[in-house]
This record gives sequence, structure tokens and C-alpha cells, in this order.
Amino acid sequence: MARYRSIEEILAEEDDLGLLNVTLRPRAARTPERERDAQLVEKVNEFFERSGRVPNPEAEDHDEMRLGVIWKRLADNGPAEDLADVDRNSLLSGGPLALTAAPPPPDRDWREEPDEREIPASLDDIFDDDELDVSEALTTIRHVTPAEDRLVPDHKAEFYPCHDFDRFREMFERTQAALESGEREVRPINFNEEVRVDEGSLFIRKGLLTYVAEKAEMTARAGKRDHRLRIIFSNGMESDPLLSSFRKALADDPTARAIHRHGLGAMDPDWEADRIDLTGTVYVVRSKSKDPAIAAVSGILLKIGVTTQEVRRRIADARDDPTFLLAPVELVATYDLVNLSWRKVEGLLHRFFDAARPRDLWITDRFDRKVYPREWFYVLPEHVSRAVQAIRDGNLHELEYDPQSQTIRKKAGAQP
Repeated sequence: MARYRSIEEILAEEDDLGLLNVTLRPRAARTPERERDAQLVEKVNEFFERSGRVPNPEAEDHDEMRLGVIWKRLADNGPAEDLADVDRNSLLSGGPLALTAAPPPPDRDWREEPDEREIPASLDDIFDDDELDVSEALTTIRHVTPAEDRLVPDHKAEFYPCHDFDRFREMFERTQAALESGEREVRPINFNEEVRVDEGSLFIRKGLLTYVAEKAEMTARAGKRDHRLRIIFSNGMESDPLLSSFRKALADDPTARAIHRHGLGAMDPDWEADRIDLTGTVYVVRSKSKDPAIAAVSGILLKIGVTTQEVRRRIADARDDPTFLLAPVELVATYDLVNLSWRKVEGLLHRFFDAARPRDLWITDRFDRKVYPREWFYVLPEHVSRAVQAIRDGNLHELEYDPQSQTIRKKAGAQP
């Protein structure tokens, strides 16, 4: 390899690879601010070549309006020699093309107040506009109770005299004595607290001892589980709010208290000693729903329930209750119970007719959620009557319901 004694000897060699052929870029003739102006002029010239006019600062299109405002500020300064190389249409110099291509002014600026005659008077005026294309799904309301029905509700929780208060009087007296002696304790209820409410729960609300006597079958409202309660007060009145409403009333009452026993809580064998096995009424109802799938079988589709309330009050708000298929119901029959726990009787009846429970029965609530009621059965009123009589006689365990033949028969091996 050749050795070089100086840089001159290296540069004197032939440059076969062209390493020394360097082209220097000319120094920028504009400042960064002026370079941005040049880019603006370039954009305006491109806009002019597309549309035949300069951008309008009053345009309804936001991009054109923005470009027009910036361009107007630059053009007001007059011609600029250092931008002439990018102003190929002579727009800055006020050439004839720029003057003749200016758009006519709009009839009215979009920023101005609208004419009163153009302001719609109602939603119907908006949706009737031929230029407005709105999907029917956005304007058609489904699963919503009409306003006239909401103004006069069939049922709401009220205070009314308790018809069987004698069943609860002694329990209230024992509770009051236990509170005074310290055998029972109270706990404040925090605001927005979701209180646990079970049958037999005791509270203090508005200065009154408050007892949860009944917690009816589960329903679903607004996608959440809910129950209809029967609440007894120590002044001889009662009410039937929803569980969610009762919880809210407790949380909103600064004087509300929950009453507890001393001990191990739910593990204590005496924890549910306050629960009273109330005698209730078996009720049988038929749906008056207009849903074709339900109306077609309304003759044999019956709801079997048991309640300690007056039956008329229990079914009063049926059309707003998913448990009743969100429709009014017809009362078919009632059967009074004597010295029998309503909760146990309801469980016996539902298990007895379980084979006749429709597995595919569901409804859609107002939030388009599926609800599967569990208290409806494909039976006839006489089947329910015979089952209730068997409970009274104490031999329901010897019988079974055959959904194929729709008959109640003796179980195989049962004593005749």
C-alpha cells in the first residue's frame, strides 16, 4: 500500500470514487418566520389552482376559513419580492386572476343570530326536515310507560294501618325492653350505605321501631335485583316499598339506626330469632299481557305466589313489575293459610310444579335486558287448588305433577 507524506499528495491522486465531489447547498435566503409565509403562499396558490379563487375567511368550511384568515393578514402587507418565486399566480401582487376569482359574499354569516322564522318550534319540526336523515331506531321509544300512566301510578308505597298488628306487638315490646337494658345495640347508618335487609331485620326510622316482615320474590328493575317488602312500624302502621327505596330512605335519614344482637353475628344460632313465621295467602293470577308469545298461552300460564299482604296491594303495580311480566294481571283464585309459614308454602308449591315451569319464558325490560320470571307455570287453577289442599292435609309429599298428562297423581310406592 502506498504511503503518503502530505495531504497534498492524497488530493493529487485521482478521485475514482467521487468522494470529493461535494455540492454545497446554498444558504437559506429566508428567516424561519418568512419560510412559513412562503409555505402559506404555496398552499394558497394550490387552493387557487383547485378552486379558481383565494380562500374565503368567511367560509363555512373550517379549513378554508382558517387558511383565508391567515392569508388575508399576509396579503394586507402588499407584494413581497422574497416570496415572488413561490407566488406563481401573482396573488400577493393583486393580479387580475386574484381580483376576478374572489367568491361572492355569503347571504348571512354562520356566526350571526338565526332568523326567528327558521328556529324550529318543536322536535317534530326538526325531525320533519327533509334534509335530516335520522334512523327510526333513534326516534322510536320502546319499553317506556306512557306519560299519562306514569302520572297516575297504580301503586306506590304508602303508610296504612296494619291489619294483623297483634302478631307483631309483643315482638316490638321485647325489642324496646332489650334496647333499654342494653341487650340489643344500635348502629348508625352511613349516608349512601347499602344496608343488608332480610326478613326479621329491625331498624329505627323516624323514631319508630321498623320491622321487615316480608321480602317478596326477587324482581329486576333497571338491571338490578329488587324485592317488594312488607314493613311494619311500632305505631301500628305498615308500608310496602321496594328494597332499593327502603335502603335509600334509611341512608337519607340521619336518625336511622340498625338494631343488632350481641354475639357472633350471622353465626349466632339466635341471629334470626326475630323472624316471625307469618301466615299468608296463596294467590293465582293470569297475565293480561299483549305480547303474542304470552297471550297465546295465557289460559294455562299462571303465576303462583304467596304473600302476607293484602293480595290486591301485592298485584297493584303488576304492569311495572318484571315479576308479573310487566303487564296487568287477572286474579284467578286465593287460598288462605292457617298456621302455616308463607315462605315454606311458597317453596313447596314452586318445587311441586317445577316440571311445569316454562324454561324459555323471558321478557325484555325497558333497558333491553332479558328477565326470566321464575314464578310462572303451565298449570290449571284446579291443579293449584288441589296442591294447596294437599299442603293443608299434610300429604303433598305423596303426590306429583305430570306435565305430559297435566294431572296430579300418586307417586309410585305411596300409600293409597
